[in-house]
Amino acid sequence: MYKRDYYEVLGVSRDAGEEEIKRAYRKLALKYHPDRNPGDKDAEEKFKEAAEAYEVLRDPEKREIYDRFGHEGLEGRGFTGFTGFEDIFSSFGDIFEEFFGFSTGRRRRPRARQGNSLRYDLQISLEEAFYGKEQEIVFHKTALCDSCNGSGLRPGSQPEICPTCQGRGQIIRSQGFFQISSTCPSCRGQGQIIRDPCPDCGGAGKVRVERRINVRIPPGVDTGSQLRLRGEGEPGEYGGPPGDLYVVIHVEEHPFFQRQGNDLVCEIPISFVQAALGDTVVIPTLGDEEGTELHIPSGSQPEEILRLPGKGMPTTHGHRRGDLYVKLQVKIPQKLNPRQRELLEAFAETEGIQILQGKKKVKNFWKKMKR
Repeated sequence: MYKRDYYEVLGVSRDAGEEEIKRAYRKLALKYHPDRNPGDKDAEEKFKEAAEAYEVLRDPEKREIYDRFGHEGLEGRGFTGFTGFEDIFSSFGDIFEEFFGFSTGRRRRPRARQGNSLRYDLQISLEEAFYGKEQEIVFHKTALCDSCNGSGLRPGSQPEICPTCQGRGQIIRSQGFFQISSTCPSCRGQGQIIRDPCPDCGGAGKVRVERRINVRIPPGVDTGSQLRLRGEGEPGEYGGPPGDLYVVIHVEEHPFFQRQGNDLVCEIPISFVQAALGDTVVIPTLGDEEGTELHIPSGSQPEEILRLPGKGMPTTHGHRRGDLYVKLQVKIPQKLNPRQRELLEAFAETEGIQILQGKKKVKNFWKKMKR
């Protein structure tokens, strides 16, 4: 079946903001409301069409899918629009209350809602991020009360029908062409009142509990990585599923290695002799207890960076490892013994360099300046 573009339906541009979209929908909802257009099939279809467009464009995730893939993309994610007015009024009851100052005359049924998700911040070392680990975490969450099974009732008792709204959850009155209703203040829209609450939860149906679970941290995680544990969040409402728990990883700084994505960077000190002649040294690397040999080419310069491929962090997919980049810090000795000085002076002579001391050095400098 052909569907019009949602932006065209609401009469807004593709970069319209949340408030503009809401104003456009309010205007159409007022114009095509079924109570204002009794028996008008065309108005009913436009009312449904506007509600469907608003449902998509007000939701950032649905809107992004629609912008990229159109109606087919939403259908592929299971969104098929509204089946009728009851669905619309159930979904947008609070919206209509905000728009018009009251809710629709139709009774809203409590909709199953997923529980809130929770966040847990976990600090680990770089070594733990390299190897991965399993760790127990302890956190607090809301859970359904075991004593009343989440009903809020003392075991063996029953709720009473709200005498104010007669179980409808809404107080209905007429105003012009609208049949207006507002949430019942006595039962807060539930249609029932608990006279004998559960002593363990006080009628809330939920209690605060401590939860302990083991979390498997895969190798290669980095700061900001999130592990999603389905169903470990807050319990749902009206039979809805529980939320999720997101474990957010924070990798501590390492005294030797710095991390750059999947690569590692470190600095090692070498003597100027090693830099000039070249050498092979053993440096620590993650995953190799005995370290890894690093070949220093002769003539290496200060701050020069050498690469050891495959000696960095593993990827979370486990296909490969990053690289290790080693920066050379050439150390110049601050004190020389007589033999070392003698050898260096001899080397300087082979380079045509005359090492002068004191006033001779200053005089020689000025002679060169005058030439």
